[in-house]
Amino acid sequence: MNPQRLLSHACALAAALLVVSAASAGDDARSLDGPTGDMGSEASGTTEGATETEGEPALAAVAPDGPGAATAEGSGQGGAKKHRTPPKPRRGGVNPCMTPDPGWGKYDKWKNVAIGQMVAPHKGGLTKSGGFDLLVHFHGHEPIRKEFIKSADGMVLVGIDLGIGSGAYQNVFAAPTAWKNLVASVEATMSKKSGQKAHVRKIALSSWSAGYGAIEQILRQPAGNDIDALVLLDSVHAGYIDEQKGTLKEDQLQPFVDFARRAAKKERFMFLSHSSIQPPGYASTRETAAFIVGELNGKTRKATRLDVLGLDMFTRFDRGDFHVRGYTGDDKPDHCAHIGLMTSVLKVHLQPRFKTPRAR
Repeated sequence: MNPQRLLSHACALAAALLVVSAASAGDDARSLDGPTGDMGSEASGTTEGATETEGEPALAAVAPDGPGAATAEGSGQGGAKKHRTPPKPRRGGVNPCMTPDPGWGKYDKWKNVAIGQMVAPHKGGLTKSGGFDLLVHFHGHEPIRKEFIKSADGMVLVGIDLGIGSGAYQNVFAAPTAWKNLVASVEATMSKKSGQKAHVRKIALSSWSAGYGAIEQILRQPAGNDIDALVLLDSVHAGYIDEQKGTLKEDQLQPFVDFARRAAKKERFMFLSHSSIQPPGYASTRETAAFIVGELNGKTRKATRLDVLGLDMFTRFDRGDFHVRGYTGDDKPDHCAHIGLMTSVLKVHLQPRFKTPRAR
């Protein structure tokens, strides 16, 4: 089996819980915890040519009040009680896989497009000529919508869920017509909504977990030249040539390396986060992030910062408009928590870069 399609081994429960959250937000959150390794003590080199990202907040704002991850205590056979290990405490008391819903703000509710669903501002978000900015997110459309709404002010969001493994995303977007039809569908929907001919102006692609499979395919196509920004939230994996030696299948990462090089020159923008989860049989997001930084002849440096939803940063890399953030934690809530980074990425990086017309 293609190692890239084994993502479900590490992410299936987390992704399934996010689907449950979208379908029935009132259900009790389930504990998805596993053992957590102390990754913060591992040494990293100094970042070559890197500086603190100017104006970047600590991302440590207090999370909204909400229920913490529930602990389950069920009955086993013969009436004996079965005890589960309680989840580790999360800062702010919020289960990252079941975050509170902030509502819809200045945005309409989901509307179907060619693939997935979109949300657009009630009004505004368009230039005089009908241009609008678009963020297309792969994997976890409802969780990302919750973060998007907190800081977006005019950008259009499309959310796409095609399955748990990356193969589902690769298969659909391997055909260039899939992306072309999606963009055309969003433009048609915005034209109908605004009463004028609307067109996409700036495009950002984002993914969590298995969603990177779609982005890899789009970047390999001519349409990849139209992508201005990437936001990859614990989301890039690769197969091994030799797992014992940790030798990666570099060709699978080449589109991301090429984009990172352009971002480092400030021709594009790229934000990449990774956890310390080690999946079975294929490379972790930590390994792929290190590979991409290495291809730029860079070195990460140590960092200590408390971020959203209990994330603890231990390493970072910054060059131009290419930013990498590394976090400890190897359980499912740690994986889900990376979605919470989107709020600040939008506010600090994407919206100032795009200069999106404001929503009304």
